[in-house]
Amino acid sequence: MKKEKFDLVVIGGGPAGYVSAIKASQLGLKTACIDSQLSIDNKPALGGTCLNVGCIPSKSLLDSSHHYEFISKHAGSHGIDGKCTIDISRMQKRKNNVVSQLTNGIEGLFKKNKVSWFKGKGKLISNTSVTVIGHEGKEQTISGAYILISVGSLPISLPTVPVDNKYIFDSSGAIHFTQVPNKLCVIGSGVIGLELGSVWRRLGSEVTMLEALPNFLSLADDDIASETKKIMSKQGLKIQLNSIVKSCEVANNQVSVTSIQNGKEVVSKFDKVIVAVGRRPNTDNICLNNIKLNLDEKGFIKVDSHFRALGDNVYAAGDCIGGAMLAHKASEEGIKIVEQIVSGVDSNINHANIPWIIYTWPEIAWVGKTEKECLANGEKIKSGKFPFLASGRSHAMGETEGFVKVITDSETDMIRGVHIIGANASELISEAVVAMEFGSSAEDLGRIIHGHPTLSESVHEAALAAYQKPIHF
Repeated sequence: MKKEKFDLVVIGGGPAGYVSAIKASQLGLKTACIDSQLSIDNKPALGGTCLNVGCIPSKSLLDSSHHYEFISKHAGSHGIDGKCTIDISRMQKRKNNVVSQLTNGIEGLFKKNKVSWFKGKGKLISNTSVTVIGHEGKEQTISGAYILISVGSLPISLPTVPVDNKYIFDSSGAIHFTQVPNKLCVIGSGVIGLELGSVWRRLGSEVTMLEALPNFLSLADDDIASETKKIMSKQGLKIQLNSIVKSCEVANNQVSVTSIQNGKEVVSKFDKVIVAVGRRPNTDNICLNNIKLNLDEKGFIKVDSHFRALGDNVYAAGDCIGGAMLAHKASEEGIKIVEQIVSGVDSNINHANIPWIIYTWPEIAWVGKTEKECLANGEKIKSGKFPFLASGRSHAMGETEGFVKVITDSETDMIRGVHIIGANASELISEAVVAMEFGSSAEDLGRIIHGHPTLSESVHEAALAAYQKPIHF
């Protein structure tokens, strides 16, 4: 059989893969994308982990559970009285419909842009050839002048906590609960743990989070982490730091969790356990015929400054190369690689200005450096904070928790970081990203006219607080 030839072969159909495949086709490359992801009904589906079992389904559940909690606990203060009940099967059906609409949308974009979709696992057999192993075991080989590896990541497992996705779940399995557990344990209190814990806590679970580290939400600015812990604890999440899980055993339809908490052994029983301790690169067995990629000690693909992984024509992007494991970061890396292939000119990605978002309520978002990072680098800084409690729009919404914090260079006034906890922080952070990307000072941000009354005025006021004084606080 004659080997089909392409200009670009992309291995992986997640945020790095499908986006770069579409972009490549738009720029005139004959493009193929190989992907092995299956949907909940066991059919091939584009979008990778993010769309199928990650970002999108979890946000769907977060929104549904947020609506339930608002109606059941907070709507009365708005003069809206009424009872509501939970139908998990309908909630899950809605989530699945959202995922299907979006995965079908990508399939439509592939057809529109003439991207060839190969359904199965792609394995590199040379720097120009890839074997596709279909879901039923049938193999075929295709070639590409260029190859982009974007195979994503997988949940990290713990040797002492055997995941069965019946009682003990990984993050992918935890979005498919068919009923609300009475008692739920979440191992890990990072981004994924907080989001999943919030979903089931809102719907009625008694949620305990066991975090091995002594610090909570260590990626975030200390002020944000402290405020988050206070708010999440008030909401009902039980957050236990310095808690190392020693074992999990299933018996009598319950999970017995043994942990070492501050040096003492504690045994607790739960209906379900979620393991949310991070993700690892999905780079096992992606090469054949003695082809070897250069991997680091954690399995991430090593790339040069141009994202080249093997020779001059094999590239890698997204979670599998490390750095921030974020869909938007992966997509931009894929686009950069394609533009570089087509034009021969190296385009720029400023990894320092990638926004981070946690979709709890209130939401958490940040871009740039934390105060601790600045001080560790010997930078002289100032910071300005503005609480949503002082915002007119926040009061009108009934969402006054949290604040905006702007960190600047004390000599130049250039913005070094913006950190937000509050309603719609996921949307507000984009203004800060644009400001930092264009080299704005706090004064620049403070002199831009913001609409009134809006939540964005809190960003404006925090910038004023960083270089001068806020008006409303």
